[in-house]
Amino acid sequence: METLNYRFDGGQRRGQQQALLVGVVSSGNLEVLVEPADLQGGCEIEVQTAARGFGTIWQAVMSDFHARWQLADVRISINDMGATPAVVSLRLDQAVESLLGAHA
Repeated sequence: METLNYRFDGGQRRGQQQALLVGVVSSGNLEVLVEPADLQGGCEIEVQTAARGFGTIWQAVMSDFHARWQLADVRISINDMGATPAVVSLRLDQAVESLLGAHA
């Protein structure tokens, strides 16, 4: 397993005040846990992945995600079992749409 950590500042969107879990950890998939956190407008993302050596790709996917959603005061934990970048983006979007509800 490899652990990757990212932080993005300057977010504008805040979600509900409860944790949210989407996805299922299984072969080729992942789960995403989104939690409110007091991060002074930041968004922290921790990735636990079985696919070692893909940090550059994860960085690109996380940067794209942050550019789309601009989350603030949110901590995201990702447990990955080899999902493709497209599946990662889809699952993250699903989580944020659920988190923000009608405000998305």
